[in-house]
Amino acid sequence: MQESAKSKCRPLFWELISAEEIRERIGELGKAISDDYAGMTEIVVVCVLKGAFVFTADLVRHISVPCRIEFIRASSYGTHCTSTGRVMLNHDIDIEGRDVLLVEDIVDTGLTLSCIRTELLKLNPASMKLCSLLDKPLARKVAAEPDYSAFTIPELFVAGYGLDMAGKYRELPFIGVFEA
Repeated sequence: MQESAKSKCRPLFWELISAEEIRERIGELGKAISDDYAGMTEIVVVCVLKGAFVFTADLVRHISVPCRIEFIRASSYGTHCTSTGRVMLNHDIDIEGRDVLLVEDIVDTGLTLSCIRTELLKLNPASMKLCSLLDKPLARKVAAEPDYSAFTIPELFVAGYGLDMAGKYRELPFIGVFEA
């Protein structure tokens, strides 16, 4: 009886994107970004905390153009599995006249990205492009398209590789689907 109850239990996660797939794709993105920014003296990589910190760390190691790394903290999920629609930002960065690569973990509704872009454009960068680990276009509420995206995913709640579920699971080396 105990064995059948165990077999009916579902894992908390199922793997959507493996650690190997992530490594390979980040290498490809790093090359594409390096090619696009070739000849630049420096780009400012702005990492959106907390979710993009793992992705950003791995990505900048594959970019051959010199990078200065800055951080902006944005939150719209809190402890929820979907965006609350309210975006909170916290930063202290200087990007005036600089070429900026904004690195985000996931673009889904577009609300967080739209808010961040608006805030950063007030700081007068020379240019700004977006690189996202995950793109969830079916969830869009506002126009927000990444210039670079590692993976396009369907309407699923994911965690791992920096993305969290109420502050947990960021340390996983893969991206998994959370099953409530």
